Amino acid sequence: MLDKVLIANRGEIALRILRACKELGIKTVAVHSKVDADLMHVRLADETVCIGPNPSTESYLNSAAIISAMEITDSVAVHPGYGFLAENADFAEQVEKSGFTFIGPSAEVIRMMGDKVAAIQAMRAAGVPTVPGSNGALDDNHERTIELAREIGYPVIIKAASGGGGRGMRVVQTEAHLINAITLTRSEAEAAFGDGTVYMEKFLVTPRHVEVQVLSDGQGNAIHLGDRDCSLQRRHQKVLEEAPAPDIDEQARQNVFDVCVQACIDIGYKGAGTFEFLYENGNYYFIEMNTRVQVEHPVSEMITGVDIVKEQLLIAGGEKLSFTQDEVIFRGHAFECRINAEDAKTFMPSPGKVTAYHPPGGNGVRVDSHLYSSYSVPPNYDSLIAKIITYGKDRDAALGRMRNALDELFIQGIKTNIDLQRDLVCDAGFKRGGVNIHYLEKKLGL
Repeated sequence: MLDKVLIANRGEIALRILRACKELGIKTVAVHSKVDADLMHVRLADETVCIGPNPSTESYLNSAAIISAMEITDSVAVHPGYGFLAENADFAEQVEKSGFTFIGPSAEVIRMMGDKVAAIQAMRAAGVPTVPGSNGALDDNHERTIELAREIGYPVIIKAASGGGGRGMRVVQTEAHLINAITLTRSEAEAAFGDGTVYMEKFLVTPRHVEVQVLSDGQGNAIHLGDRDCSLQRRHQKVLEEAPAPDIDEQARQNVFDVCVQACIDIGYKGAGTFEFLYENGNYYFIEMNTRVQVEHPVSEMITGVDIVKEQLLIAGGEKLSFTQDEVIFRGHAFECRINAEDAKTFMPSPGKVTAYHPPGGNGVRVDSHLYSSYSVPPNYDSLIAKIITYGKDRDAALGRMRNALDELFIQGIKTNIDLQRDLVCDAGFKRGGVNIHYLEKKLGL
């Protein structure tokens, strides 16, 4: 068992990690920027260390400051949460070389899965279904690239190998625009990520975003915790998620579960991870693997009863998975609505002081949030301030509870997207289930 864990994050995920540590009897260290001294998990941690000024580049992305904080507090491990340094292979490597435990997969695996080309090649070798594409980086042979695009069929999408979060990609509808699109994407990728490597895939027109949650102990044991549908997105940013994904072919679903579990064993994966797919016409197409805990992990916890963060901590401590696949029982349905401090119409961030806050409650309702009355949301970081999660015996029951929960939720002093979420859970198309990734943007007229 890990003795003391440093939490290298902020907000709701930092509080989530702290709670899991406390349940396991693990001491906690909270690091924070100057503006985050009043965060709830900072108040509750056993020890705290200020690691720098407000900009994330000088605090939460400052790997040297975080490792120094581990040294002075005698921490044995670091949990990176999501975002910031969570998928930074160099940070994971520095942590291990400094004699500490990185709570997540090895730097080698993070590096491989962070390179989209290498990840696709590894997944294809492991039998995971992938999108038809270039099967590697595009070179400067334009004739060969044009012929390949003809074989794949238009539209195609050009993607940066080191891209993510909706950045570094460009859809090409016709051959006339192909080479110019590749040149532009390569230039943008070099500027944004320091890596101009790009590849090409078939662009799926109306896919859904379906992902598979896995846990693997790095000792030859791996299991899945089912799937999630994350298709309600705006500019590639998830807004509302649910588990399990509705209206999926059961045989196709089970097949992809099996190959994901086997892929974890094949690559020596350790910890929690998520295989992300586009799903269209009964087929899955791998797009990337997130080598960390996901924002939407609570919906998987609700339908399985498994505490994913506690499993991360146990695995990092050297323990094998505490259960087998046969012992994972799937029950009911769950939804998660992301509550952001932003203008619901312009989507501009809305930092400021929370003058009043009342979270919802009742049977089957969970709230993951670091908010409290008089807390000031800073302008320096992501706008996520709360996650409302509901569970029910079936999809209709869980959705009904979400409507009630959103009606109860009250946040005053800043603008939020609560009204947007209330609209979404009452939307006729979403209530039927199975909407594609373009549904929300069309609804919003974007």
